[in-house]
Amino acid sequence: MRLDAEELIGRAQDAANLLKALAHEGRLMIMCHLTSGEKSVTELETLLDSRQAAVSQQLARLRLEGLVSCRREGKAIYYSLSDPKAARIVALVYDMFCGAD
Repeated sequence: MRLDAEELIGRAQDAANLLKALAHEGRLMIMCHLTSGEKSVTELETLLDSRQAAVSQQLARLRLEGLVSCRREGKAIYYSLSDPKAARIVALVYDMFCGAD
């Protein structure tokens, strides 16, 4: 199936937006940690050795882009991956840069 020029432009914009969202080391690290399963904000702070405000800011961007979803349990907020395309890209990047040589 061939895409017409207009549809191709739309898909390229979608791809560029996804790559822009992942093109930040903090957001990329959050996504990497979430590939192993749901994490609370506190867990992510510890894993990233980062302040809550910084982690929350990056999570807000990922949520805005539709890459993660969240749920509240009491006072804790848990995040998980919600975009299978992003999960595939993160897995590939992890394999390329963090996997065994």
